[in-house]
Amino acid sequence: MEAERTLRDEELAGLADLAAQLRIDSIRCSTRAGSGHPTSSLSAADLLAVLISRHLRYDWSYPGNRANDHLIFSKGHASPLLYAVFRATGAISEQELLECYRQSGSRLQGHPTPALPWVDVATGSLGQGLPVGVGVALAGRYLDKLPFHVWVLCGDSETAEGSIWEALDKAGHFGLRNLTAIVDVNRFGQRGPTELEWDLDTYRRRVEAFGCRPIVVDGHDLAAIDEAFGQAREATGPTVVLARTVKGKGVPEIENRPDWHGKALEADQAERAVQALGGVRQIRVAGPRPAAAPPAPAAAGPPPELPRYEKGTKVATRNAYGDALRALGVRPDVVVLDGEVSDSTRADKFAEAYPDRFFEMFIAEQQLVAAAVGLRVRGYRPFAATFAAFLSRAYDFIRMAGISRADIALAGSHAGVEIGPDGPSQMGLEDLAALRAVHGSTVLYPSDAVSCAALVAAMADREGVSYLRTTRGKYPVLYDNGEDFPVGGSKVLRDGTDVALIGAGVTVHNCLAAADELAREGIDARVIDLYSVKPVDRQRLLDAVRDTGGRLVVVEDHYPQGGLGSAVLEELADLAEPVRVSHLAVRGLPGSGTPAQQMDRAGIGAFAIVGAARALA
Repeated sequence: MEAERTLRDEELAGLADLAAQLRIDSIRCSTRAGSGHPTSSLSAADLLAVLISRHLRYDWSYPGNRANDHLIFSKGHASPLLYAVFRATGAISEQELLECYRQSGSRLQGHPTPALPWVDVATGSLGQGLPVGVGVALAGRYLDKLPFHVWVLCGDSETAEGSIWEALDKAGHFGLRNLTAIVDVNRFGQRGPTELEWDLDTYRRRVEAFGCRPIVVDGHDLAAIDEAFGQAREATGPTVVLARTVKGKGVPEIENRPDWHGKALEADQAERAVQALGGVRQIRVAGPRPAAAPPAPAAAGPPPELPRYEKGTKVATRNAYGDALRALGVRPDVVVLDGEVSDSTRADKFAEAYPDRFFEMFIAEQQLVAAAVGLRVRGYRPFAATFAAFLSRAYDFIRMAGISRADIALAGSHAGVEIGPDGPSQMGLEDLAALRAVHGSTVLYPSDAVSCAALVAAMADREGVSYLRTTRGKYPVLYDNGEDFPVGGSKVLRDGTDVALIGAGVTVHNCLAAADELAREGIDARVIDLYSVKPVDRQRLLDAVRDTGGRLVVVEDHYPQGGLGSAVLEELADLAEPVRVSHLAVRGLPGSGTPAQQMDRAGIGAFAIVGAARALA
């Protein structure tokens, strides 16, 4: 193998020529667009020239080949370099590169997205590509068991992100020998020097501390780069190539200058740079090809037999989540992740039945979501769970999953003040608002075990980011087994025309208790279980407005901003007729207490609902 990695003079010259083309094309497209990050692209051009020519096993004509290696630009702002690579491989034309980069309606966006078939995930929010790469590598080693390799180009600035070290920690823990991070250590970030600048020794020691093998190279020495990538491919664990580079390499006017980050060259500067680099080239790269691979995992086999519950028995929806996951395990494409709280989220029920498809991410919520996205890249249907409050740590990853249009299912347990004595640090009170705001998301909040199990099954085939909010406490089963719960639907549990009580999750039970008391007072209250918070059942709301004269009480175990009440009011905002809405939500900072005490204190218990309904009726 050593002889195969020894480069002849003509090979080195060819790689240098290709690197020059990548630099030139990075300059040309960004100058034509009038914006972009050419200097961040120039520093890594030698790394990419060697990688795509000699080590990246990829069929550019068939990006769906499951044996292809994966190339992820964690430093997504270096998109000019990535698109220059696509031009060099023949994936896109020179005309598209020059005329479409950063233009309206173009797939060559300012930061890469899966609008391009050769891009796995959207990047650009730094610190995300490598954690997603961990998920892709997990699939390759433990599920697909295919020899593809995951190559992730990182910037040195993003190593200040904790998510990078979460990723390296999990890469070391799982022994991901099919993962290589390439860190472009060009010393400058957006506003000046990076934290470590060119202190490669400190980088090396940090990488080693997280159980990965560092390989330190001169990022402009083509032979050394080739040797490093060869070692990475043959490694017995995850590797990190630490490449010392020069920002703006190859263009003397901007080389190693801190004030050129994110600036395109003016036309005259670009022309001088192109000439200094030897002029425009038309090199086409034919790198190594992978072997053929089997198709993606399918949802084969019989449909899952969902758990059954006796009506009236008390079951926590978090328990139903675990039961439903275990039932879904008959599908070979379903995988489950958890953030070291599986005995609380009840994901441990799946882990017990299908340990080979369960991944423990420990207390690393960013990596939890990123791994789910990476597993989805490989065709799996990932479910990831933690406490609802802790998903806030991973919110940027969830946001980017929406931009990637990744089909992932998230579950947040221990939501709202209902959890009781643990106090506000454990209470998810912002999660509905946060998840509703994600592009293309689905937000579900079941009130009982039957509806929860049905909605978990629906999430397995739902496009985009789906979120299920579960309850800690046990509440009566309200529905018959086998009842249908379409996403975007709702249920009427009591009919009435004086006022409509609208809840989701735990507050449905409070609404039912309030309706009983109101009935004794002669007030006919309708109770609506609005289990689908996004998309919301607009027609059901319109019917309630029409039948009650617009008298609605919306009750949620959530802060008032952005949750159930917002969903209802947004749907009714365009109505011509008047609507009187009483919105009961958690408006103060909770403390400790029993679930009943907490809900009463927050003003979302049955007593408060009765008072609000009286005031409207």
